[in-house]
Amino acid sequence: MAPEFGWNDYAGLDVEGKTVVMLVNDPGFATKDETLFKGNAMTYYGRWTYKFEEAGRQGAAAALVIHQTEPASYGWDVVSGSWTGAQYDLVRPDGGASRTQLEGWLHLDTATELFKSEGLNIDKAIADAASKDFKPFTIGDAQLKANIVQSVKTTTSRNVAGGIKGTERPDEYVLYMAHWDHLGKNETLEGDQIYNGAVDNATGTAAIIEIGETFVEAGAPERSAIFVAVTAEESGLLGSAYYGEAPLVPLNKTVGGINIDAMLPLGETKDIKVIGFGSSELEDRLKVQLDKRDMYLVPDDKPEAGYYYRSDHISLAKKGVPMLYADPGNDHVTNGLTYGEDFAKEYTKERYHKPGDEYDNSWDLSGIVQTTDLLFDLGYTMANSEDWPNWYAGTEFRALRDAMMMDDMSSKETAKEE
Repeated sequence: MAPEFGWNDYAGLDVEGKTVVMLVNDPGFATKDETLFKGNAMTYYGRWTYKFEEAGRQGAAAALVIHQTEPASYGWDVVSGSWTGAQYDLVRPDGGASRTQLEGWLHLDTATELFKSEGLNIDKAIADAASKDFKPFTIGDAQLKANIVQSVKTTTSRNVAGGIKGTERPDEYVLYMAHWDHLGKNETLEGDQIYNGAVDNATGTAAIIEIGETFVEAGAPERSAIFVAVTAEESGLLGSAYYGEAPLVPLNKTVGGINIDAMLPLGETKDIKVIGFGSSELEDRLKVQLDKRDMYLVPDDKPEAGYYYRSDHISLAKKGVPMLYADPGNDHVTNGLTYGEDFAKEYTKERYHKPGDEYDNSWDLSGIVQTTDLLFDLGYTMANSEDWPNWYAGTEFRALRDAMMMDDMSSKETAKEE
């Protein structure tokens, strides 16, 4: 279901108690048609997490996503590695009753054989699914039989939060967020076994601490500010998901949020990269701050990968709160763009989610300071305004925010009448 884009594959369809088989990503990516969804850029509706959630809302018994490397933006090894072994989730009030009984991925080869065994052509089905005229169909007489054997245990972790009260509108909040967790220790490795997470995400955690201290030093703003270091991002955004379900301050009083996740020690850059570019009016406010510094804004270079939906801000975004996810860019002030791109590639290949992501005295921290200062100014300015930035019109979360704020206005009007 993607109401903003006039698309609903579940219309008139009863999947109660059935297994739903789906594709990852959006029709716009499949067709490269810029008039479908967001064209090549993934929307939240194309993310596998949403597809599993919606299948549960529709009453399906099981949900399977067919893996394709390009639409998923990663190979089968990522799927098999991520979904093997213990999995983590929140302890949900309904005990998970709102989800399907089974969620998983189908290898494309397996899916192809399944379709073939039922006299169907999977290539044709995949092509047809990208059209608005597509109608879901039953895969012959195929049935899923699964025996799930599992043990369940609970553990406790914590989000850590602090804040500063506003002087004029203390019930309105600017939110800063970063995750403090990483991957722990892998004793099967030889040599260094510790996943330090120095970039991902000690940099973001340090940044929100520094920004909080600077709020205090600069003097309490008109609005309040809240700083939340969330846990278990690497286990499925669980800390931020918990905050989204049980926020410390009302979401309709949260003006907007800034998430900081993994700033590379590249040095100062001429640009700032906005992940999920084209999402909210927070980008307009960011551009004002960039103009003051003779810097420029660039979108992420792989919008089809849906990176905007892979970090903690999405837990608030899908509740309706406008959220910005910005990183230092690649255009190094003296060494240029290629230098920055090579630096980022080396980090991704050699250090990302590896023991090599550890602090080194050779780090150039000036770019991290630059971005932290920039994001402080963005939030502090917003905290000293009456501004309520929204999602851009037509985006996935605009209707949620509008409804949230309308309900808030209705409540105020009712209170006045009483």
